[in-house]
Amino acid sequence: MSPLPALSNLIDGVLLAPKGERWLDVHEPATGKLFARCPDSDARDVDAAVAAATRAAPGWASTPVEQRARLLDRLATLVERDLEDLAQLESQDSGKPVKLARSLDIPRAVANLRFFAAAIGQWSSEAHATDARALNYTLRQPLGAVACISPWNLPLYLFTWKIAPALATGNAVVAKPSEVTPCTAARLGELALEAGFPPGVLNIVLGTGPGVGQPLVEHPAIKAVSFTGSTRTGAAIALATAAKFKKVSLEMGGKNPAIVFADADLSDANLETIVRSGFANQGEICLCGSRLLVQRSIFDAFKARYLERVRALRVGDPQDPASDLGALVSRAHFDKVTGCIERARSEGGRILCGGDAVRIDGRCAGGWFVAPTVIEGLSNDSATNQEEIFGPVVTLIPFDEEEEALAIANGTGYGLAASLWTADLARAHRCAARLEFGIVWINCWLLRDLRTPFGGVKNSGIGREGGVDALRFFTEAKNICVRLD
Repeated sequence: MSPLPALSNLIDGVLLAPKGERWLDVHEPATGKLFARCPDSDARDVDAAVAAATRAAPGWASTPVEQRARLLDRLATLVERDLEDLAQLESQDSGKPVKLARSLDIPRAVANLRFFAAAIGQWSSEAHATDARALNYTLRQPLGAVACISPWNLPLYLFTWKIAPALATGNAVVAKPSEVTPCTAARLGELALEAGFPPGVLNIVLGTGPGVGQPLVEHPAIKAVSFTGSTRTGAAIALATAAKFKKVSLEMGGKNPAIVFADADLSDANLETIVRSGFANQGEICLCGSRLLVQRSIFDAFKARYLERVRALRVGDPQDPASDLGALVSRAHFDKVTGCIERARSEGGRILCGGDAVRIDGRCAGGWFVAPTVIEGLSNDSATNQEEIFGPVVTLIPFDEEEEALAIANGTGYGLAASLWTADLARAHRCAARLEFGIVWINCWLLRDLRTPFGGVKNSGIGREGGVDALRFFTEAKNICVRLD
């Protein structure tokens, strides 16, 4: 039997094995089988990467903006060149359908790199004349060595979402992707070398949260931390960085509502979008609408049409173009999601469809598949409706009036994203203003413009990413006042 392929860290422009020569198993979720080894790096690897970034930071900061943008654009071109290979690898690593990785994940990674390559060249400063006596202008200068920590659900998509603005603004990056889905990030490191990034400008250290994430966050030379992941880990990062007053951006969990009013346009296309908002990527997207609130006057009719479409979703081999949902990302996550479904049953929830693991014959017989599951009959204060499940599970909740819908929607500790479905424009604006969420979609879902601020409130996060918000996060503002008289 041939040895499993071993991934490498990227440190100071060199692909390296972990210093401790320890490795983690990488499983293919669709089969449950091992297919790669990931470095189980530790503080020694982190120290080497941070030292490399610290050395590289001054030179990268002084590199002309046009050259930084050119390298980011070159990296985007290489990702686009290898789109099919990266899509296959992303699917194998995460369990998502190849067609989703091909149409969403990898193209979005390309878009992230290209967007910030273009944005940095158009980013203007501020200037203020003070009664003809003085001129104030603002410099926005890179921070130095920064940490970017990304999750497993959209591996390359969210990895590039963080490193692109950090690099564009002139910072040197030490990045930690999830050890559960490390493969496309490791491949991006190889492409960064091919693109010609200077040594130490982009460093990628693979490993666990305790082994890599914690020493990276706590390292005294790291000036800022951009993190996407669980609320629990985000809280730990906030505590670890507070004493050193590091800049922190935390994009964490969600328990997002989709609110359907009786006057909504429920055409087949819109209904398909509502279904997709709950089950895309096996529900493993922080923006998925896992609580579906439907006005009582249309509840029964809506439920019948909705369930028909959910039952038509095909769970299967991610390699099969006919599969709508693939496998959950890991055995541990599979156990968590199925445990949450059992808890919903114990809370009195009625399983309208799904509710069980799915067995796929053939090569996927050992995979971690769960049927798309719809549950009704639970109060909004149940654990099922309060805690993030992050799987193919949606709860149906009826409401009577607008005030009740808003109270239910806002009645969780999370506040990431919400969607509203109504033909009443006044109601749409009125409700959007009162929803306690960082993002509100009206008659759509996941319609993204990379210029807009992205992030949540309450337990869903601190700070915003995207557009000028990301550029500002990775820089320090300095006001300079020149006396003119």
